[in-house]
Amino acid sequence: MKHFVFILVLLLICACDDLKVKKTSTEAILNEELQSFKWNEVDEYPTFSSCETSNSQQDRKVCFEQTLATVILNHLEAERIIVNHDVLDTIKIQFKISDTGELSLHDFKVDSTTQAEIPNIKLLITSSLDSLPRIEPAIKRGQKVNSEFTLPIIIKVN
Repeated sequence: MKHFVFILVLLLICACDDLKVKKTSTEAILNEELQSFKWNEVDEYPTFSSCETSNSQQDRKVCFEQTLATVILNHLEAERIIVNHDVLDTIKIQFKISDTGELSLHDFKVDSTTQAEIPNIKLLITSSLDSLPRIEPAIKRGQKVNSEFTLPIIIKVN
């Protein structure tokens, strides 16, 4: 019986150590959260009101990119662009959308031959952005955030 009581007391003492609550600092929790945070992904992509009816996140992203490309290409088609040589180029336009929905041209990569044939191409594309509908910004964890993305535009002028 003595052995039984001794073993029982020993087990209770050991069990009490296992029940101790480990204190974690707010800095440790913050560091752990920051390491698991995916900085390059948003919960919801920027969108136009016409794209909000799409069911999936990917469909809304595609709708947004197609709407943006269509507005730019329609504006370029409306301009009378005259070139000496045929132009077939892919222009890479990097946009930035603020947390208030303001779209701005962040970077613009165009081939030098296209730039020589159409010297005002950047101005034409920038002016096409004025006719865009209102943009809803990207959302990350329930907050509106800034976002950047690159949109390739194929220019073909004969």
